Amino acid sequence: MADDVWLARHGETEWARLGRHTGRTDVPLTDTGRAQAAALGRRLAGHAFELVLSSNRSRAAETTAIAGYAGVAVADPDLREWDYGELEGRLTEDIREDYPSWTIWRGPWPGGETLDEVAARADHVLERIAGAQGDVLVVSHGHLLRVLAARWLGMAPTAGGLFALGTATVSVLGHDRQTPVIEVWNEACHLD
Repeated sequence: MADDVWLARHGETEWARLGRHTGRTDVPLTDTGRAQAAALGRRLAGHAFELVLSSNRSRAAETTAIAGYAGVAVADPDLREWDYGELEGRLTEDIREDYPSWTIWRGPWPGGETLDEVAARADHVLERIAGAQGDVLVVSHGHLLRVLAARWLGMAPTAGGLFALGTATVSVLGHDRQTPVIEVWNEACHLD
């Protein structure tokens, strides 16, 4: 069983800064996002990870590379962000013009992935890292990482809605007497 699972969200993109839902669109990091990735690298420097996994989307892969893990990271397509389907690139306020009570956690997701499909991918990642004999680093996206944390805790995937997650932040999933816990969440002090 993995010791601790360190989660890092990719650095800022223009769409993330604006609040646009960014799933399959490959939006690059901004200059701020690249600076955040460098700060993330300094935050993680000197910590030994047995396994480093990254989403295959360029914003996560670039964050991983700038942070210093390009040579060891394994691209994992299960770590890609939620496919928002027809809602891709839209702001929540705009989506609510068509679906007044919409949240990503309740849907609907026309032409995109359901919450259960995203949770199944998160569960696959957790199964994959279960055999690690040390700490694991996962670099991915906001909604996927929130679902992954909920599943780590044995909660329904909708519980991911309870965990805010900023760009280039660090979170750590661990254990307290063999019970899965969140040790650190949404740490951003390295970005100051």
